[in-house]
Amino acid sequence: MFHDMMPGTAEHLAAHAPISGYIGFDPTAASLHIGNLATIMLLVHLQRAGHRPVALVGGATGMIGDPSGKSAERNLLDETTLRANQAGIQAQLEKFLVFDDSPTGALVVNNYDWFKNFGFLDFLREVGKHLTVNYMMAKDSVKRRIGGTEEGAGNEGPSSGISYTEFSYQLLQGYDFVHLHRTLNCTLQMGASDQWGNITTGTELIRRLAGDQESPETDQALGTKHQAPNKAYALTGQLITKADGTKYGKSETGTVWLDPALTSPYQFYQFFLNAADADVPRLIRVFTLLPQAEIEALEAQHAAAPHLRILQKALALDVTTRVHSDAAAAAAIAAAGILFGQSDLAALQRLDEATLRDVFAGVPHLPVPRADLANLDAQTLLSDATQGQILPSKGEARKLIQAGGLSINREKLTAPTQLVAALPLLLGKYLVVQKGKKNYYLVEVQ
Repeated sequence: MFHDMMPGTAEHLAAHAPISGYIGFDPTAASLHIGNLATIMLLVHLQRAGHRPVALVGGATGMIGDPSGKSAERNLLDETTLRANQAGIQAQLEKFLVFDDSPTGALVVNNYDWFKNFGFLDFLREVGKHLTVNYMMAKDSVKRRIGGTEEGAGNEGPSSGISYTEFSYQLLQGYDFVHLHRTLNCTLQMGASDQWGNITTGTELIRRLAGDQESPETDQALGTKHQAPNKAYALTGQLITKADGTKYGKSETGTVWLDPALTSPYQFYQFFLNAADADVPRLIRVFTLLPQAEIEALEAQHAAAPHLRILQKALALDVTTRVHSDAAAAAAIAAAGILFGQSDLAALQRLDEATLRDVFAGVPHLPVPRADLANLDAQTLLSDATQGQILPSKGEARKLIQAGGLSINREKLTAPTQLVAALPLLLGKYLVVQKGKKNYYLVEVQ
């Protein structure tokens, strides 16, 4: 997971336990995604190592948007949307971190709380004067955008430029570190490798504002004052990237969300189950807490029988259980077996509608009017009623049924004239038709 850190970080962690370390999450979506999960795991490891994790939800910085990794200006969200997003993100963080009153108990803070009354002129006088434009322009996230033209701003593409709004983002994130350093004695900021520039802006601001430490701020949440040392450190983890090198970000296509309403537990499980053999050894080390010896044993089993996907199954089970629940993981596994003949009618009947539609998302979805159901027989359903998409004629349907090659809802059809109305409808409206071993159709009675 490790990518880089400032000199002295390891020694600081070893000598000053428990230290407080934080990672920021901008609430620009209603849910975190698996790209965020990699950085959440940094906080998990920090807490397991005897330190205090702090999750900063960026209610203020989320109104602006981080230019890191972006080629164009982000859309700005209103405060109501941001507040709703913050609540969802905090609930997700609570699944991974232990929140209690101990010295290592996790905290969630919101930078809107200290920016909402910070006037623009005051910010320029107290913060902006300490960093030069040259310093800010040297950051990679700015350099990649600075060559754009004003006319291109806001358009996708390499020439979109950067607005003053996004240019100022690193000052705001830098001041977050200053504030947490003063009020919570927070001495470490972590994040993905693309955040290095923003994080080191914070350490630089702390160094340059060292003279302000004689007047420590009051932490309103805790009602105490903290006298922080002038040392601050940075540590970054590697970006988790797709095969094409792009990161798993919420603005990219194919985002895998932690919210089950956005990515179902079945889809979530399938994402990890379908991980490439070349990627899964790294993914299982990043996203799980399985011991090294157990991972190596799984790798040996996987190498002996790659077709069984032993590593992928262990990864998918572990992550789906922690992000969702034991029950959700069990349901996802059961659903995953349906397309491979490892189920019966009872298994299909246990699926909720969202999961059923997920399982059969890639197969033909054929509507049949409910009014036609009363006198419809199996051979007609499989031919004329579905416009020949399953079988071209009643004769072909009759032959295949008599040969035992057709089933509905996992039960073999034995009589071509069997009435469809006598078959059990899944959720009162679905029939899963299987032709041969691999051809599936989802018939919906409407």
